[in-house]
Amino acid sequence: MGRKNTPRDSDGARTGYEEREMTTNSGATDTATDERRTDHEIEVIRDRMHTVEIVSDSGEGAQKCGQIFGAVSAKMGNGVWTVEIIPAEIQPPARSPAGASGNRIRIGTDEVTNWGDRTNVCVAFNEQVLVARHRLDAIDSGALLLVENMWKDHRDEDIRAEWTAAMDELQGHGYRIIEVPMEERCLTVVDDARKGKNMFALGMLAWIFDRDLDLTRDQIAHAFRKKSEEVYEKNVTLLELGYEWASENLDVRIDVPPGLEGEDMVVMNGNQAVAFGAVAAGMELAAMYPITPATSVSHQLGEIFHKFGGIVHQAEDEIAAAGVAIGASYSGKVAFTITSGPGLALKTEFLGLAIMSEIPLVVIDVQRGGPSTGLPTKVEQSDLLATMFGQPGDAPHVVMAAATIEECFHSMITARRIAETFRTVVIVLTDANLATGVQPFRRPMLDPVWMGSRPDMSPVPEGKPPYDWDEETGLSQRFIPGQPGGMHTLTGLAHDEKSRVAYASDINQKSSAMRSRKLAVLHSTLQPPKVNGADSGDLLVVGWGSTKGAIEEAVEAAREQGLSVSSLHLRFLSPLEPGLREIFQRFRKVMTVEINYSDEPNDPFITEENRRRGQLAWLLRANTLVDVDCWTRVLGEPLRPGVILDVIRSNLPKGGAA
Repeated sequence: MGRKNTPRDSDGARTGYEEREMTTNSGATDTATDERRTDHEIEVIRDRMHTVEIVSDSGEGAQKCGQIFGAVSAKMGNGVWTVEIIPAEIQPPARSPAGASGNRIRIGTDEVTNWGDRTNVCVAFNEQVLVARHRLDAIDSGALLLVENMWKDHRDEDIRAEWTAAMDELQGHGYRIIEVPMEERCLTVVDDARKGKNMFALGMLAWIFDRDLDLTRDQIAHAFRKKSEEVYEKNVTLLELGYEWASENLDVRIDVPPGLEGEDMVVMNGNQAVAFGAVAAGMELAAMYPITPATSVSHQLGEIFHKFGGIVHQAEDEIAAAGVAIGASYSGKVAFTITSGPGLALKTEFLGLAIMSEIPLVVIDVQRGGPSTGLPTKVEQSDLLATMFGQPGDAPHVVMAAATIEECFHSMITARRIAETFRTVVIVLTDANLATGVQPFRRPMLDPVWMGSRPDMSPVPEGKPPYDWDEETGLSQRFIPGQPGGMHTLTGLAHDEKSRVAYASDINQKSSAMRSRKLAVLHSTLQPPKVNGADSGDLLVVGWGSTKGAIEEAVEAAREQGLSVSSLHLRFLSPLEPGLREIFQRFRKVMTVEINYSDEPNDPFITEENRRRGQLAWLLRANTLVDVDCWTRVLGEPLRPGVILDVIRSNLPKGGAA
């Protein structure tokens, strides 16, 4: 029987996996064009979940290989979750452990919600990047490792010594290491093997996992659609060459049966989902300045937006991008701006202007790690408090967080409706894990309601002020430039209903109350979040953003072991979803799991008084007055379900289930 979608402990022991069924057959038929047959025995491993990595130096195309492999697997009906492995430097030293670049693809029979714990198959273009993944505990014991062997007999003595040392380090861990002559074989097709190994590797993986070659060729054609026919043909030749080598030299194949065939699915990453969501929401202008990892949203929009009347504006800097978006929105267009943490900091003053003047605006913040330049290529949930409290003065606005790639799409629709209804700023948080990760999801059935309606341009009744706040809701009619009777002076200063500068002492008090009241009204429309698991118990794990899949997989495994654990995932962070205090009080302990920094309670000088907690934990403690604990990591990578399972066990209240 196949193993279930449950994690391992951090020590590598399986937690709830069933034994894998293995059969041996001889003369297995491949699906290459010549339908050649192997003449050696093939071990077929049937499994419901498997994880693959392709790693190389930067510039060797390992990410492209992984993207195509993941897309083909998804189109064949497998669940997929991919994560890009990106070094911290743009061009790190070649053949260095720090320079490992590539892609991890977790494929399953059913839906896959996170990148898992450790890889089962790894293709490495040199032994140093392979050692790097080993040292990061990213590779499963017993994993199949396919490594380029040109370094073994390299003319450079130091490189030969590095090869030997690496192989010695990898021995004794149960790995199944196979040396592959990638360079040698690729040079029969291309002059520079660095531009061919990725497709050769794709061919090997296609044979190992029995991927449809015609579908793979189609995906290669799509990936290289802007290149010449010659480039396409060479890539296909390399694919078939890798497939052929694998069929003749490997003795193991892996069968992960598809379980989603027949579903009408789309396959995309989170940034693409944001772009398509903007189109579905009827947005008209995207203003941005390039910043990792948000830039590819504009790349996708650049290919499709003009077909729907949209404009992508690349401004001279982040500040200008925010100004352009606000100006467009003020004129009646549906506008949004795209950025990451450092860019959000630069937009702060303009966001305050939009909040004060009540101009609708959607902001996409694709989070990355660290302050300052930080970790541009790494994942972190570091911007929560900045997005909520980064403006001077009192500036209430909406903060949402997408938890899946599908939610990246739908969040754009929700954000537009809220921004226009409540005349405020709506910040949508995603992160690098969602941005570059690929996941299939059911094709959205487009609804004309998502497009919203055009601004009301009918004449304004005489004497109606531009901020005619409703005393109960704080809402007022939106005036558009050119609207008959709607002329007024727009100001970022504190103002009264007629948009006049607030000189009287009570005007700022009232206008602040009106802006705050809008969020209270929005809060009244939200539903309490659903608890994943029992409604009460020993431990409740609370998360937000892209950690959802890993948390729920760990919680599922914990419950299968008899532990009294549930989880809850938040999508609205400002205002917070209702009913949290009542939910929290039904559990003996509540803790957040986040990808941002918190102090370890046992560190020197750390006390309950000075401990810096996870950002969501801070927020929840302040709003619910419940003693919410936290566990966080800022390792620059997504959280592993097996590690979270260990955290759950160690944080169960004393006297709880063993």
